[in-house]
Amino acid sequence: MALKPLALSGLALALSASLTAAEVPDLVFHPEIYTVQSAELNGRTIRYRAYEGLVTVKHPVDTRYETLNLFVPVEYFEGKSVGTYSAKSAPILLPNSVGGYMPGPAGRPGPGFGGQPNAALVALSKGLVVAAPGARGRTLTDAQGHYTGKAPAAIVDLKAAVRYLRFNAQRLPAGDTEKIISNGTSAGGALSALLGATGNAPEYEPYLQALGAAETRDDVFAVSAYCPITDLDHADMAYEWLFSDIHTYQGQRFPPMGGPGGPGAPGMAYPGGPDGVPSRPPLMDPAKMPPAPKQSMTATQVRQAAELKRLFPAYLNSLGLKDAQGHPLTLDAKGHGSFEVWIRAQVVASAQRALDQGQDLSKATYLRITRRKVTGIDFPAYLKAIGRMKATSAFDGTDLGTGENSLFGSATLNARHFTAYGQQHDTRGGTLAEAQVIALMNPMAFIGKAEVQVSAHWRIRHGAADRDTASAVPSILALTLQQQGKEVDFSLPWGQGHGGDYDLDELFAWVEKTCR
Repeated sequence: MALKPLALSGLALALSASLTAAEVPDLVFHPEIYTVQSAELNGRTIRYRAYEGLVTVKHPVDTRYETLNLFVPVEYFEGKSVGTYSAKSAPILLPNSVGGYMPGPAGRPGPGFGGQPNAALVALSKGLVVAAPGARGRTLTDAQGHYTGKAPAAIVDLKAAVRYLRFNAQRLPAGDTEKIISNGTSAGGALSALLGATGNAPEYEPYLQALGAAETRDDVFAVSAYCPITDLDHADMAYEWLFSDIHTYQGQRFPPMGGPGGPGAPGMAYPGGPDGVPSRPPLMDPAKMPPAPKQSMTATQVRQAAELKRLFPAYLNSLGLKDAQGHPLTLDAKGHGSFEVWIRAQVVASAQRALDQGQDLSKATYLRITRRKVTGIDFPAYLKAIGRMKATSAFDGTDLGTGENSLFGSATLNARHFTAYGQQHDTRGGTLAEAQVIALMNPMAFIGKAEVQVSAHWRIRHGAADRDTASAVPSILALTLQQQGKEVDFSLPWGQGHGGDYDLDELFAWVEKTCR
């Protein structure tokens, strides 16, 4: 689909011009303004200079989120190297903190979920510079009650952060702005992928200009994406292709709400977490959270699941995907074919890696293991074992009740549909978001476009036990990138559910190899 720059609403233009000349940030980085901070990592003290609260645009809508925190290892101010990196050669990690397309503040080194060190802290210990950007999200409102963080606000804010770094390349005390590596998880993983797929895409320019972003490039060198909740306009089809035969689910959805903003608008404040799930307490390990009650889908949901499944093969086949040997990956009308075989092979490979690492797979009775070789899998039994998390429709809810519906709201509506199916089966009197806005949130709409600079290096992880989105979604992204000649490291880590930053030593080994 051909995309053109979308005209901004009067509200967005008014917001962009709301500051007086004296209040407008000049975007110039000031290296003399910093604090020296430290954090503990495995008995080692990591010391770094912290440059915090850097406003990344001249006309911010919300300075709580349109900011950047920059952290630099102290060794670089002492003429030392850290590992294989120097002040000049150190890559810049760009980890976003977005979950559920909610607002994500600029991050800091420290503990992540479960109390484990986050990517920012480990990156500093390895010698990377860390530039942690904030991003607006779907629940933000201004003083008049207008929404200010709906699509495409989050990706625009991340692009502005990249531009800020490039604009200040000669002023930064350390870090190679040609080696920016984006990282994120869940919706943040989707935004990391979107950032990598849309480098310098002209469709975002009106939004960036309205905010007063630096007039420079916003492409990034490499992408790390954990369990990306992406390709949203086809995610329901993919989910039902995988889970439609399972009619019970265990998980929570963002509750349908009504209020002054129209269908789906909040009548009260709900704490938000990844993908619309009410947020867990800070630093609580998701694996230790009590499971939600198991529920049964309604007859209508079961019927709609089957309908959505039937729509998926046509989409998949339209992509012209091929495996590494050049063999076409397709599906027949019933959803079977070489693409299904390829997905199963990725799960088997994941199990084999786990077995080789000494993991006990005896409880995975759906696997066929002979002499420590995984020789096959009962795929329906595997899917039943991991279960489905969401009822139909998982993403574009007919009741406008998902976090993704909220993402595609407008200045005055909290939630809108973003698929033809969702709109056709609407139960709340909802409307359909503009096609241009929907496309601006999907990396698949940009990969392969001549005027777009897509990152050359990708690391995509989706847990083999993840049921927040279908494994077909990141698989399609990885295959599409490979066909475009990009270097892609893709796998489905065994036993891993929805989450990220669980293999940071491996991540930064990949970064070092990629940057070498």
